[in-house]
Amino acid sequence: MGNLHGLHRSHHHNAPFPPSPAPQPSYSPSVPHMTVEPYCHVDSCLRSLAGKAEGFGRAAVGGLNGPICHVTSLADEGPGSLREACKRPEPLWIVFDVSGTIHLSSFVNVSSHKTVDGRGQRVKITGKGLRIKQSENVIICNLEFEGGVGPDADAIQIKPKSSIIWIDRCTLKNYYDGLIDITRESTDITVSRCHFVNHNKTMLIGADPSHVTDRCIRVTIHHCFFDGTRQRHPRVRFAKIHLFNNYTRNWSIYAVGAGVEAQVYSQCNIYEAGEKKTVFKYITEKAADKEEAEAGFVRSEGDWFLNGAKSCLSHEKEHHVFSPTQHYSGWTVESSTEKLKKYIKHSTGWQNLPLPPDNLPTTA
Repeated sequence: MGNLHGLHRSHHHNAPFPPSPAPQPSYSPSVPHMTVEPYCHVDSCLRSLAGKAEGFGRAAVGGLNGPICHVTSLADEGPGSLREACKRPEPLWIVFDVSGTIHLSSFVNVSSHKTVDGRGQRVKITGKGLRIKQSENVIICNLEFEGGVGPDADAIQIKPKSSIIWIDRCTLKNYYDGLIDITRESTDITVSRCHFVNHNKTMLIGADPSHVTDRCIRVTIHHCFFDGTRQRHPRVRFAKIHLFNNYTRNWSIYAVGAGVEAQVYSQCNIYEAGEKKTVFKYITEKAADKEEAEAGFVRSEGDWFLNGAKSCLSHEKEHHVFSPTQHYSGWTVESSTEKLKKYIKHSTGWQNLPLPPDNLPTTA
């Protein structure tokens, strides 16, 4: 295990955190492991999710300031459908009165200021997925996505120019294209406690070396389980990515891909190899506005490499990688241990949870 610089507890605010210096103790076996799980209180009442994400998506409040909207139909469209709720322009906290599978013939566009809250039911989305297009302030929680078909079929597609988004506790598997793609200047996003399984191109952040405006992209990915997915955990161009306390196992090509100008800060993750051993793959590409091609940059601190996993790190330019403390002052991270592995295996993806009570009992 590498050196761990700073164990941080989370602090939640709706406004962005000011930069603050980070404590720099070195890791040693005498340092006690943190036992605080992330998001311990977000299920205490319905809207406790709002503003509680850690990392770059921390300001997402979704439909906090709107009424509850009930999905009463599993139909692709029409009254009571998810599509009908997501396209409404006003803030809404969307919940489900039914369990089952929603077969989508086309993407459902999620407009700004929405929470799509799957707690209390078991809802699976198939065929196509959710698209967050030029939207802000969106929370998607506790849904299943499986069986997307057709070109460009992503489970969750975030583009273009969308921001302040939190994806939490979703199970995603077997889509034609990606499971979560974040491109075209979409930024300030957190993906947490999600389970990715049975897929090839798992998560793409920054679509093409010609999209130089994607330098604005910032994403936090934490406490996620990449469970035998082949590659892209994530695959990054241009963006700043903070990975912490994720468990990635049995990939088939590589674990994390760092393309042109990517900055990947990998902290206290577990990388458990199968037949393929490469964890960090540097991918050389030429930005459209540069003369020379270059790969991205990776800094690894406190990561745990198992079963012969090879970090393949290049330390020469790791100082180019940003520090999360330049952007937010705290997050819930613990050392990469068997305890963390067990937690991630059992606490990610869709969860059988009751719908919490609402302290603002208005409906729509």
